[in-house]
Amino acid sequence: MDSTESTAADESAAADESAAAVESTAAVESAEQFWERHYRTHRDWGTRVNPLLAETAAPLLPGTALDLGCGAGGDAVWLARQGWHVTAVDISATAVERLRERARHLGVADRVTAAQHDLAGGFPPGRFDLVSAQYFHTPFPLLRTHVLRAAARSLRPGGLLLIVDHGSTAPWSWNQDPAHHFPTSEEVAADLGLDPARWPVLRAETARRRATGPGGETATVVDNVLLIQSTADLLRPTTGTERPDAEEH
Repeated sequence: MDSTESTAADESAAADESAAAVESTAAVESAEQFWERHYRTHRDWGTRVNPLLAETAAPLLPGTALDLGCGAGGDAVWLARQGWHVTAVDISATAVERLRERARHLGVADRVTAAQHDLAGGFPPGRFDLVSAQYFHTPFPLLRTHVLRAAARSLRPGGLLLIVDHGSTAPWSWNQDPAHHFPTSEEVAADLGLDPARWPVLRAETARRRATGPGGETATVVDNVLLIQSTADLLRPTTGTERPDAEEH
């Protein structure tokens, strides 16, 4: 399928380019410092909604949403303007403050809770009708699978977890290794190891779109899309003889 041309997803090219510097700076720069520098440099980064999120959320009744790695908040602001109450987290204080400013400017500050949060250190509290992980990658160590499992467990019954990953290398990407493997949506789902009776996969496929690079060049790129739904109440009370559910592996 085709997605919108020239979208927020195209801005991930800037992150790819910035990540090229990590090999030389990782020894002296933390993940927080790296992303702070990134968002201070890219002032217009992350202000547009990602099309696959808009496509997924548009037909839903607004509820509570969690935006993982929200950046400057294009997704969070879009959701708030549709009536959602959004918790948005990012490791960069600059990105979080930029989101707060935009939410105030657009009159949706009462529906956006933005917080600086390092997901490598723990998952945000709360239960959600929608959790969005758009291009949720970092050149720094992060137990991504652990975070995404926690995201699935944070869903209310009927809630959705939307994971959108890069599925191809753009011509302007810093990593042009032809041997680089982009995990498919099916591989990501298998790695999560969630009980399909409690978290069935609603969508696992690729989406093609025209992307625009930092120099204005365009190319067709691939996104890997995974949509998972929670079908059970994960906070049911336990009896003295019933053990809480173990974490999926």
